[in-house]
Amino acid sequence: MYSTPAAHETAFTSWQDHTSAAKIDTDNFVHTLLRKAYPETHIVRTTPSKCDLIGFANAGHAKAVSVAWDGFDALRVYKAPPSRLDSAFGRLENVVNFGLWNYKFETRNFRVYEVSYLDRFSRIAKLLYILCPVLESHSHNVVVDHLLKHAGRWTAEAHDEVWVFDSARWSKNKELWASVQQSSWEDVIVSPEVRKKLSQDVDDFFDSRDSYEKFRIPWKRGIIFHGVPGVGKTLFIKMLMKSVAARPTPVPTLYVKSLDSCAGPKWSIQQIFKKARRQAPCLLVFEDLDSLVSDGARSYFLNEVDGLNNNDGILMIGSTNHLDQLDPSVTKRPSRFDRKYHFELPTEQERLAYCHYWRHKMPDADEVGFSEEICSVVARLTDGFSFAYLKELFVGSLLLIAGGEPDGVMDDNLGQTTDAGDMDTDSALPSVDIPDSVRDSKLFSTLESQIRELLQDMKHVGDSTGPKPGDSRPPPPIYRMQSMLDDSD
Repeated sequence: MYSTPAAHETAFTSWQDHTSAAKIDTDNFVHTLLRKAYPETHIVRTTPSKCDLIGFANAGHAKAVSVAWDGFDALRVYKAPPSRLDSAFGRLENVVNFGLWNYKFETRNFRVYEVSYLDRFSRIAKLLYILCPVLESHSHNVVVDHLLKHAGRWTAEAHDEVWVFDSARWSKNKELWASVQQSSWEDVIVSPEVRKKLSQDVDDFFDSRDSYEKFRIPWKRGIIFHGVPGVGKTLFIKMLMKSVAARPTPVPTLYVKSLDSCAGPKWSIQQIFKKARRQAPCLLVFEDLDSLVSDGARSYFLNEVDGLNNNDGILMIGSTNHLDQLDPSVTKRPSRFDRKYHFELPTEQERLAYCHYWRHKMPDADEVGFSEEICSVVARLTDGFSFAYLKELFVGSLLLIAGGEPDGVMDDNLGQTTDAGDMDTDSALPSVDIPDSVRDSKLFSTLESQIRELLQDMKHVGDSTGPKPGDSRPPPPIYRMQSMLDDSD
């Protein structure tokens, strides 16, 4: 079927000649040199971005064996682990410029050439050339087409990954997937009723295609999560992403991080919805919607949401810290974002539940004196705190105790401790009866100092009377709401 290693040597020699001379069109050149080297074969070229044959094989759906003849051009590179905490070493891998694979899919054998080069815009171009016997009765090789259909479908899907749109392109993100899978409803401190209602809304949408069609209603919805920073919007979105991915028929999530591109935000919006329509049914997430969609792109965005295009199966979820900054055409027009959920500052009962969450999270809670009484007092002292501030309260306090500073507050600017009595008097704690057993606790002393410091931080944002439930101002930058691609709260 195939030529001897000499044929490959001929192809590789031509490749070397080409790479050392002026380039014109590498794509066609490689196709021509392979045709000369393998005159009795049918050659089909494709791109890994559309048909990742090597990834398809690495996933176990085919078999690809690199041919280790002398004609192999690749860079051997070291890939560091995602974190130095993960392992002592990363991994070595080849960045192939010109390589050959013996490839088998089902019962058929192929040869696949992998080529990588810089195009005229200095971008890395990757191509795959599939070689197989010529079939006289077909203009297209049905055997190759069968392989491409299966590999193409696999490539178009996310596999333990989340589709992320950033820097003007879609990419698959395994780190975000792993972060989502580590999320737990135990980390979401909301009432069971609210959790059930939100989850049911999402499940009902994906279960109700027939009902939408029966009543001739477009099968699409938009939901907005709004509320002050740090109240759990991002964490709830993560849990919904995890939930829909675990359905009997998994629903993919498309996460939009940025609309920035050389072609402008309108082009990005077009690409986002084009992808969502292909992936539907899907969850399309716009985090910090008010900052993503600018005034100049708003009309185009709305046209993609409810214009002439078919958006069946797309459930959009947008989050915002400032609902009042979103144009009414986004928030109040039916068929766009028609359901809004307000994430409020936690009630005393929810703050108490969060304190107990941290108490149970600590294996040595009793050893440091983290009692139920302390939980009760802290819940009453932290009126107006968001979950982000409550988390900072416990993290900061435990770090101070671990560092041997249980009676003071660490000054971030000076690296020194400050006595709680030196704090601004406007940051005084609410009037709460504190039992002697709690007051004498070193842990509570540290928590109390941290509460004062956080109250002062909130005051510096612009409210001289301290935080109030429903306050929409953002917290200081060190406690800001982060993207779910960053370390989440």
